[in-house]
Parts: sequence; structure tokens; C-alpha cells
Amino acid sequence: MAEPTAHSGPLAPDRTRDRTALLNQLMLGGVVLILTVFVASTSFPGDLGLFFVGVLTVFLVTALTLIVPWNSLPLGWMAVVPGVDLAAIFIMRMSSPSSGFGLLWIFPVIWLATTFGMRGLIAGALATVMLFAAVVWLDPEHRVEYSTLLLPLIVLAVSAASFLTARQSAAQRHLLDKQAQVLAAALERTRRQEQEVTEVLDAVDFGVVRIDADGSTAVTNEAHGRLQRPVGGPDEPVAAYQDNGTTPLPLEESPLQRALRGEAFNGQLVWYGDPSGPRQVLSVTARRLTDTAGKDRGAVVISRDVTPEIAALQARDELVASVSHELRTPLTSILGYLDLVLDDESVPADARRKLEIAERNAERLLAIVADVLAASRRPHAVTAQLPIQPVDADIRPVVQAAVESMLPRAAERNVSIDDTGVPSLIAHVDPQRIRQVLDNLLANAVKYNVEGGQIAITAAADGDDVLIAVRDTGVGLEDTDQLRLFQRFYRGNAVRASGMAGTGLGLAISREIARAHGGDITVTTGESGVGSIFTVRVPGAREAAT
Repeated sequence: MAEPTAHSGPLAPDRTRDRTALLNQLMLGGVVLILTVFVASTSFPGDLGLFFVGVLTVFLVTALTLIVPWNSLPLGWMAVVPGVDLAAIFIMRMSSPSSGFGLLWIFPVIWLATTFGMRGLIAGALATVMLFAAVVWLDPEHRVEYSTLLLPLIVLAVSAASFLTARQSAAQRHLLDKQAQVLAAALERTRRQEQEVTEVLDAVDFGVVRIDADGSTAVTNEAHGRLQRPVGGPDEPVAAYQDNGTTPLPLEESPLQRALRGEAFNGQLVWYGDPSGPRQVLSVTARRLTDTAGKDRGAVVISRDVTPEIAALQARDELVASVSHELRTPLTSILGYLDLVLDDESVPADARRKLEIAERNAERLLAIVADVLAASRRPHAVTAQLPIQPVDADIRPVVQAAVESMLPRAAERNVSIDDTGVPSLIAHVDPQRIRQVLDNLLANAVKYNVEGGQIAITAAADGDDVLIAVRDTGVGLEDTDQLRLFQRFYRGNAVRASGMAGTGLGLAISREIARAHGGDITVTTGESGVGSIFTVRVPGAREAAT
């Protein structure tokens, strides 16, 4: 098997010592070669033979440096090369003490200081001093002057500076190695996290798209591509429609185009597929992303398949519409027969009064059925746009009429209704619609009250508004119920557990009526956590306000 080369990746041998020895020795050898050429071409004032002995020694050591595998030997063996270089330079200087060849000692001394640390620095310094002293001792004519002493001092200073530089370089290299390890670990963690996020995104059944500020797609999952081609073949264009399912959706109004324009939106419904064929509905939401400075960094677009939910809503609306439509015929018949009975003058006055109450409630029930039917004809609407005709009216007669119609049902459960807290107050309302709201609130207060419970109705002016509160001692509401109580078809946990029949439409329609007046309905828990308090806020009298 061939030995791995330097390009074999992690298995390649470490050639650091080989390169260090070669570079250091080649620098000295190159300088000595230049000196040799210069000496050979000029008149040399010294022992030429002794000079070439030193030169030859340097060249032989350089050749050995190229051959010896220093990485296979202990580090201490490398010190032999600069040691021999010191001796060779000593010989060259002895050939001509005044020539300045001693400056060449800088090369082996630097080598010792940078490779062997403090020990190399001390060894190089001692060797330089000893060799300098030997030159002075062996040459009696050589005078010791300031310029002569400057030579070993320069060599020592350069070796010390090289040592410090090597220490700093080693410290920086060590720090860089640590930083590289930290960065490698962080990169590995990031890679694992990215892989985990990708796996999670590909596992979910809703589409996710991350759009950068420049409009490029940074992240997308498998579900997004699948949901964007819900019907038809891969090369077949798919028709898109707005939330009503019939109006074509322009390309510039598609969710992705809106997100690219910098818009943020929630739950945009997009129908895919021709109305005569298979269809699919997506609910698309876009959220803008910003950095710490508040600068826009793009958006995240979430698309979810809501086809089963829309189909269920349509089926429910169709059922409500069918039931409401079927109720109109018997109610019309009941009203007709009530009119015939009331036309009979022989009916006693007490019975006539009760029949008139029944007739008014039947007419109201017919109006409510019409409202529910209208609401069911608006796909995916929370409630219908109910017609409101507000006038300045006293709310006390409206409350009394609602209480009077509810007394028989309250008596069956021994529930008392107290409306003495309702003074004569003028509000800008539609009396028939507010009566509908009060009927819904009172009916719920009676239905979900305890046996022998109590209901109290109060009213008061609050600035420019009028507040009507209905308190009961019933089963109460949980926190989760209060958040969803006014949603269409929603019924609370306690209500469902009680087994009481209901559709969950009354409170949704009542809130829509109140908001159509410019008011609202809120609910809170009664004192000591018993019962509920529904508060209706409506505008006060317009004439008084002006």
C-alpha cells in the first residue's frame, strides 16, 4: 500500500518539523551561497581555506536537512543542525575576524529560540557568548571595542525578540485553534438543528414558506408544494377563487404575492379548483419578520388545508337553513289561527290577553327564524348583517315585555325575575332588536339556572351609553367558555353537561345586534363565582346628546 501523501486528507503525515528545518536551513544556506560568490569574485582579506571549510559545513548540513525525516525523530535531534551551523559560522569568522561573518549567528540562534522556547533561547545566547569569547581569545590582535561588543548584543536581542514573537504566535495559534473548535461545534449544532427543523417542517401537514426581504424563498417544506397543487395534474393550471368560492382570485391578490409586497394577513381563504369539479380550500396566514433594529426581514407564510372544516360549516348552514325554512310554515299557521281566535269577540278578556302575548311571541319567533335563515345564507359569516332601525326609546317597557313573556317558563322552574332595578331610561335603539337580545339572555338565565334560582335585571346610564345587566344564579361559566361564548354554535362545557337543548346561536346573534347599535355585550362571573352577569351596552338618547 502506498504511503499517504500530503493531500490524503486527515490520514496524511504531519510534515511540520520537516518544513521548519528545511526553511530555516535554506535561509542560512542561501545567505552563505551569496557570500561565497562574493568572496570568490573579490580579494578576500583572510584565510580563504578556513572560510570554505565553514561554507562546506553549512552546505553539508543543508543537504542532510533535506534527507533526514525529522518528524520521525525526537525533537531534540533537530537542535543538532543549528548547533553545527553555530560551529560552521565560528570557523567562517575565524577565517576573517573583521569581516562581520558573526552576524550569521542570528539564523541558528533564531531557530533555537523559536523552536525550543526558553531552553533554545538560553542555549543560543550562551553559545553566542562563548563563541564570541573564543574568537577574541584565539585572535590576540583582535581588539575589543564598542562595535565589537555590539555584535553579540544584537544577536541576543534578535533571538529574544524572535522568542517573544514565537510565543505570541503560538498563543494566537492556540487561541485560533480553540476558536476553530468552538466554531466547528457551533456549526455542527446549527447543522443538526437545521436538520431537525427541516424534519419537523416536513412532518407537519401544513405548508411553511420563509421569504427573505429580497423576495427569495429561504425555507419551504414538502407540505407547501403539495398544498399549492391541490387539484389537477402537475402541469395543469389550477383555478383560484376568493373566499366566496365563486369570484376568481387575481394573481396579484394571491397570498404569496401579497406577502412579497410586504403585507401581513390572517386566514385568507383561497378556493382551488373549478366549482363544477373537485375543490380544495386553503387558509393562508402571513406574518412579517423584523430584526432587532425593526428592519423588515421578510415573512413567514403558513397555509393549511381547511376543506373538511369548510364542508362541515356548509353542511351545518344548510341544516340550519332547512330547519329554519321548515319552521316558518307551522309558525305562519299558528299566527293565522291566533288571529282567528282573537277576532272572536266572545273570547274572555283574560284569555284574550294571554293569546295576544302568544301572538306577539309567535311573530317574534317568526322574525328570529328569518334572521337565522339569513345568517345561514352567508357562508362562513359569524352572523348576518341584521337590519337595525334605531330610535330614541324607553328601555323599561322593552324589559317589562321581555320579562312578562318569560314568566310562565320561569314559573315552571320556580325561578324569580326581578326587574325593579330598571328605571325609565331613553336609549337610541331598535326596540324589537333589543327585545330579541333580552329574550335570549332571559331564556338562557332561566334555562341554565338552578331550581328556585333568581334573576335580576338592572339598568343605568354610563356617560353617553346605557347599560342593561342580567344577573342569574345559574351554573356559571368557565374561563375557556368566556373566551368562546359568543362564537356561532358554541356551547359551554357546563351547558353541554346539563343536557339542555340549544343551538348556540342566540348569544352570537345578540352580540351582533348590540354591535350593530354601536354597543357590545360582555359577560363576567357572578359574586363568589356563582352565576353569570351579561351586560348589554347601547347608545344613549340622541336628542339628549345634541
